[in-house]
Amino acid sequence: MLKLHGLVTGVMLAALSCPLVYADGNLRSRADKHAPAALMGDHIHKPGEWMVEYKYMNMYMEDNRIGSRTVSDADAIAYGATSNPITNRMATPTQMTHEMHMLHIMRGMTDDITCYTMIMLPSITMDHLRGPGAGPMEGTSFTTHNSGFGDTTIGALMRLYTDHNDDWILNLAGSIPTGDIFRTSTIPTGTATPLPYPMRLGSGTFNARPGLTWKHYWDFGSFGTQLQTDLPIGRNYRNYSVSDEFRLNQWYSHLITDNFSASIRVENLWRNNYGGADPMTPDMGISTNVESFRGGYWLNLGLGTAALVNGHLLNVEFVPTLYQDLDGIQLETDWTMAVSWSKSF
Repeated sequence: MLKLHGLVTGVMLAALSCPLVYADGNLRSRADKHAPAALMGDHIHKPGEWMVEYKYMNMYMEDNRIGSRTVSDADAIAYGATSNPITNRMATPTQMTHEMHMLHIMRGMTDDITCYTMIMLPSITMDHLRGPGAGPMEGTSFTTHNSGFGDTTIGALMRLYTDHNDDWILNLAGSIPTGDIFRTSTIPTGTATPLPYPMRLGSGTFNARPGLTWKHYWDFGSFGTQLQTDLPIGRNYRNYSVSDEFRLNQWYSHLITDNFSASIRVENLWRNNYGGADPMTPDMGISTNVESFRGGYWLNLGLGTAALVNGHLLNVEFVPTLYQDLDGIQLETDWTMAVSWSKSF
């Protein structure tokens, strides 16, 4: 996997040395003015300027993984040890689709400060296979769904340094717990059962989300690197806290023309396990209730394009997961897709 990471880095460095040169103009008004579609918090606006963005993201997960090894549904149901409850005795997840609709509003306050907010509407669907704990229904499948408002993000982007080719931007952001974290469903058992952790719409806590971005522009394209975090503060009213999250991204966007670009991105993502426990999510029923099965490491590759059409920026990115090493047993991530439209005025 290190060889693959080195190959991707080599491709990015080779692109950086490309001798093609395009019309200069304002380096921050071209198709590569924003980061690839799955990222945020990378640019600022002029004083008094507004930006409205709609972003759609879809993450698809199928099959379970123990560490870095994919396992069958039968092995997922049998997972456990004499020192542990058999966590998938009632059922195992087999597939999940996590969609997110986002409304992003930004306003330039000064030359170096831009404030923003983001409203999120997640829609989560998970398929399951019943295990031996389900009695006569063993081997049958069922699907649960949850949707509504997620947590709301507010923040300020502060440009720490700028010159003709460079921007250093500090992201001082946080989230407000507007997403519901306790809904029940009668589908699995016939009685009202709380939905497991991955199907909940928010964190239930105020979260700090500091980040730092560096972008460098050339006549022919741009390079960026970003560290972004998501850190819950304390525990929620269900007595748990979600994972600390750290994302390190590097990308290169190459201009085909001033109004059309292509990008390649490498993302390293780390999460730790949950702290505390919701008293109504017993570990013995299903792995998605287990707080110590929420962490891991993911290596993702982003391939994207962006088009600037009459002041409208259209941004698309497809992100396959190259490698993942997960704590306990979890659904593995196959790919993520992000599509956005934005307009500044």
